[in-house]
Amino acid sequence: MQQVESYRRWFEYEKDSHARTLASLNATNAELRSSLRFQKALDLMAHIVAARMMWLYRFGVSKQNAELFPKHVALTDLPALLEGMQRAWSSYLSELHEEELARVLEYQSYEGPRFRSTIEDILTQLSGHSWYHRGQIALLLRSIGAEPAVTDFVFWSREPVAESWGCSPQPKARPQDLPWRC
Repeated sequence: MQQVESYRRWFEYEKDSHARTLASLNATNAELRSSLRFQKALDLMAHIVAARMMWLYRFGVSKQNAELFPKHVALTDLPALLEGMQRAWSSYLSELHEEELARVLEYQSYEGPRFRSTIEDILTQLSGHSWYHRGQIALLLRSIGAEPAVTDFVFWSREPVAESWGCSPQPKARPQDLPWRC
């Protein structure tokens, strides 16, 4: 598998994880939603979106930069933010070629200094960045008594051996769509 294909696969995993995280935010009881920790979870989810959009801006793909640390984000705003980011990134990744991964991008950080990074390093950072903040969101939700989404990569990527569960194989189903029990 070429490296570009790995980044595309990781993004598919990321999209599914974001959907699960959004579902867990939506499933949080109304009385828990007024807590500062719940708001922090919403702001972190918006930060994940903003960071990806910021990099598309730095790549020259997007004309609009994003506020990197949005505050007071409404739960109702997250689906549209995620959809827009995912559409833009799906388009970018669909056009990405192996040679582009080695390209060195010079950019100015939010702190002021300029840096250089390869596209490959930035894409790797973005995957880790999302995992890290989804973990924080899970911790925040659990701390207020809500149930966080399970977004571990292995839960998404593994393929159940249906026969070992006493099931018939379902070859057209994606592993993450199969029930835990048949």
